[in-house]
Amino acid sequence: MSEGPKKRRGSSSSRGDQPESPASQSGVGKDAGGSSGVALKKQIGLVSACGIIVGNIIGSGIFVSPKGVLENASSVGVAIIVWVATGVITAIGALCYAELGVTIPKSGGDYSYVKDIFGGLAGFLRLWIAVLVIYPTNQAVIALTFSNYVLQPLFPSCLPPETGLRLLAAVCLLLLTWVNCYSVRWATCVQDVFTTGKLLALGLIIIMGVVQICKGHYYWLEPVHAFETFRDYDVGLIALSFLQGSFAYGGWNFLNYVTEELVDPYRNLPLAIFISIPVVTFVYVFANVAYVTAMSPQELLASNAVAVTFGEKLLGVMSWIMPISVALSTFGGVNGSLFTSSRLFFAGAREGHLPRLLAMIHVTRCTPIPALLFTLISTLLMLCTSDIYTLINYVGFINYLFYGVTVAGQIVLRIKQPDMYRPIKVSLIWPVIYLLFWAFLLVFSLYSEPLVCGIGLAIMMTGVPAYFLGVYWENKPPCFDIAIGKMTHLCQKLCSVVYPDITENPEANSPQKKDEGGGEN
Repeated sequence: MSEGPKKRRGSSSSRGDQPESPASQSGVGKDAGGSSGVALKKQIGLVSACGIIVGNIIGSGIFVSPKGVLENASSVGVAIIVWVATGVITAIGALCYAELGVTIPKSGGDYSYVKDIFGGLAGFLRLWIAVLVIYPTNQAVIALTFSNYVLQPLFPSCLPPETGLRLLAAVCLLLLTWVNCYSVRWATCVQDVFTTGKLLALGLIIIMGVVQICKGHYYWLEPVHAFETFRDYDVGLIALSFLQGSFAYGGWNFLNYVTEELVDPYRNLPLAIFISIPVVTFVYVFANVAYVTAMSPQELLASNAVAVTFGEKLLGVMSWIMPISVALSTFGGVNGSLFTSSRLFFAGAREGHLPRLLAMIHVTRCTPIPALLFTLISTLLMLCTSDIYTLINYVGFINYLFYGVTVAGQIVLRIKQPDMYRPIKVSLIWPVIYLLFWAFLLVFSLYSEPLVCGIGLAIMMTGVPAYFLGVYWENKPPCFDIAIGKMTHLCQKLCSVVYPDITENPEANSPQKKDEGGGEN
């Protein structure tokens, strides 16, 4: 394939020799085609960076359903080993991403890394599946979980009405989108506050677990009972247990999506990862230890909301703390997901893989309002469908597949460009270990659920024609370019946004600087 389209007139590379965009030709002043003097601000410090990682990893899962790991692990002891092991593997993956994040210091996370290392089509497929399904569905599910726990006290004897759940979820999304559009600092403050809240709630669970142990309630933690099976061990089921645990740690890579907004990213990106992942692993492991001090494995497996059942057993009249904690946790989870996913779409638009409007930011607030509104609209559309959970099952395999592809890219980059400047350089043994674990999970995923994985792959491959029609085909009819230019111009006026001024080229360290627009050489 030839070089492909040029930087698609929305790229972050130099624009001095590029043709003006249709919007520019329409008379927009400091629009996407020129230097606006407006740029994303570095406003995310170390504390907020840790809040983004911890807040995105810890959602409703640890409160609601740790039973997925236990059910497939077949015993309490193996389940706890799985929680520890997946935490270690997550830390290894995060270590690899830390090197990639400071070597290719661009927002967009694994999308940017895959695009720069493997070419435009591979990067586009990662973006495609994220835009089409992963982020809208995940955000919709977290928002629905929030509304369910807020409304549940009002409907003690029955389930809340479906319409009410969806309306409250939509209100939650609208409110948090407004906060993110108004100010990056406000959004990070919300993240910090709610991350602190969920850690305090989990801290309460852990403290109650310690109290239970001090009282002698540790029957299921004694080795002779911890490894007492309630079903026969099976390698395939244990693999599924690891997969469940890995999904519970999902979100560990989200800080890489906002690299360009980090204060001192070469220091704070790896440091935030090194602080956050051990904290989350500690919390996950000891929260699960606490659960089995109050519940037998059978009781835990029978509960659809483990933390709520735990609170009812130990907190008495204060048991309302647990559902409120879940609601607050999911509210913070929605905020973190909106914040990071909008930056992914922003990065994709800047590379020419999404409409250039999504790469624009507000002239005074310096927030990516079009990308945030796009994220909001796609999530609200997902709230209108009844197949959200099915879609997540289909693309969960693909999401995990790209983690492995990204880490494999780290090895490829070492081979292709051994002399490239790397502020952090980890031993290659770590990506190899991660890839072995990744291959183990994917093989058993394919073996146990071939249809689900196959449908996920099919959804991803719909991005191939979209890439060639929307990205690679540069010489589109003039009427198409004019129409898009007018729409972009109109939306610029409505949102008061311009293309950011890239004073420091984020592609300076890109391994494929000549791959301008994603074409593969």
